[in-house]
Amino acid sequence: MLAIGKQLTPEQRLSKAVVDIMGNPKYVALAGVLMIGDRTVVDDHPTACTNGRDEMYGRDFVDSLNDAELRFLVLHEVYHKLYKHLITWRHLHDDDPQLANQACDYVINVKIADDNKDGWATMPQGGCYSEKYRGWDSAAVFHDIRENGSPQDQQQGSGQGSGDGQPQSPQGFDDHDWDGAAELTPDEKRELARDVDEAIRQGALIAGKVGSGGDRDLDDLLTPQIDWREVLREFINTTCAGNDYSTWQRPNRRYVSSGYYMPSGISEQVGELVIAVDTSGSIGQVELTAFMSEIKSICDTVQPEAIRLLYWDTKVCQDEKYDVHQLDDLVKTTKPKGGGGTNVECVTEYLTAEGIKPQAAIVLTDGYLGGSWGSWACPVLWCILDNKSAKPDTGKYVYITSREM
Repeated sequence: MLAIGKQLTPEQRLSKAVVDIMGNPKYVALAGVLMIGDRTVVDDHPTACTNGRDEMYGRDFVDSLNDAELRFLVLHEVYHKLYKHLITWRHLHDDDPQLANQACDYVINVKIADDNKDGWATMPQGGCYSEKYRGWDSAAVFHDIRENGSPQDQQQGSGQGSGDGQPQSPQGFDDHDWDGAAELTPDEKRELARDVDEAIRQGALIAGKVGSGGDRDLDDLLTPQIDWREVLREFINTTCAGNDYSTWQRPNRRYVSSGYYMPSGISEQVGELVIAVDTSGSIGQVELTAFMSEIKSICDTVQPEAIRLLYWDTKVCQDEKYDVHQLDDLVKTTKPKGGGGTNVECVTEYLTAEGIKPQAAIVLTDGYLGGSWGSWACPVLWCILDNKSAKPDTGKYVYITSREM
């Protein structure tokens, strides 16, 4: 017979926390996500972490937490998986790992704290928390902290804060295994994405049936999230790639001296890429800088013959051309002009009038146009900012939110 009051092991306490969460009506929708991946207690990790699939908890760290803090910790790791943080925000990590970790944690912690004002789950000491970030996504938090610094918004008496009257450390109480996430094979990543999506769908269905209301973010999570940077990169890579081929008409001189007649390789120059930026007033400097920095990064690899920047409103107000050797100066030297109405037809008319024949065109706009989407003689990608109602009738398009920039 078990002795009354026998202390539970960290493994038993972790299992109990998971069972407690699954039995709480407000977290019934998380049951499927809680079952994804392995959950282990280890001796050689100082806190806890996840690679987006598996969870790992340090033995001493689990022992240091009370039951409410341990429930908060498990929820924290599960929300990293639910939101697909280590996949969606990989580009933020590549920019600044520490800041990316903090940004993801702020988003999660304010949500869990809001859901547990009764103290059922309380944040462990040292967590990133600020009411400022309620409803924000990780990219928006990332850029806000970079520009304005980390907030020290301590909330005494509601499960947040260190309890000693001092501002919280913004470093967070867990680690994020970005390397482990990157090491998952393509098949494992696809399987993980399917498992999470299915868990979200089933969770929303179950929550609806039991009348719990479920998780208020599930509807947003059921809408596929597309990283505009990946769409942009794929478009440029596929439409602006040089054509490498071999020809027998020009012998390879490396082998002629040895008596071998071999073909030489020819790589056609990648053509001009047009970037047409709507300067009617809705696109600010932050969005423009982020967009052009991404263009520059991609073109460092693709190496187009030139980039032609066209700033437009009801007419083309500025035409800037950069050859491959000037790309490093693009973001710093470009000078946007415009600010009137919005008529993208002026861009295609300008290209025709000036005899410009780009290999492809990319248009950054809010999509609130005064006319048609224009008549394009080349492949075109529309990057539409903060306007999901806009649906171009030509070319491809991807939606961007300001918070993603």
